[in-house]
Amino acid sequence: MIGTERLSERVLKCAQNVSHGLGAGFLERVYEKALCIEFAEAGIPFQCQQPYVISYKGQAVGHYIADIVVDDKLLIELKALSGFSKEHDAQVMNYLRASGLTVGLLLNFGVTRLGIRRKVWNYDDKNII
Repeated sequence: MIGTERLSERVLKCAQNVSHGLGAGFLERVYEKALCIEFAEAGIPFQCQQPYVISYKGQAVGHYIADIVVDDKLLIELKALSGFSKEHDAQVMNYLRASGLTVGLLLNFGVTRLGIRRKVWNYDDKNII
């Protein structure tokens, strides 16, 4: 497992490599696959298309699939849009809550300079990435 203090830094370096290598204009799935190649080459453990069940009062009421989960600690949601919206922020926060993960990165490859937003679900966690 990677030390939590360096995980986000390493992930963002990989994302910057993808952003510089591909530029803007591709579909989200292209950036996801490229980012997974970067993670594999960097020796960063990850899971693409990680499924999660959303429960209410102990019963499954829905599901979602996280784009990428890194080292079972960091949720990554990818976008390829002209900009972020409040709905994207809410999406990541809901995914964090449902997954039990603490930190998420919202990455937008749809702009010339990689868009990055860091979201934290539980501020009391001492292992914030």
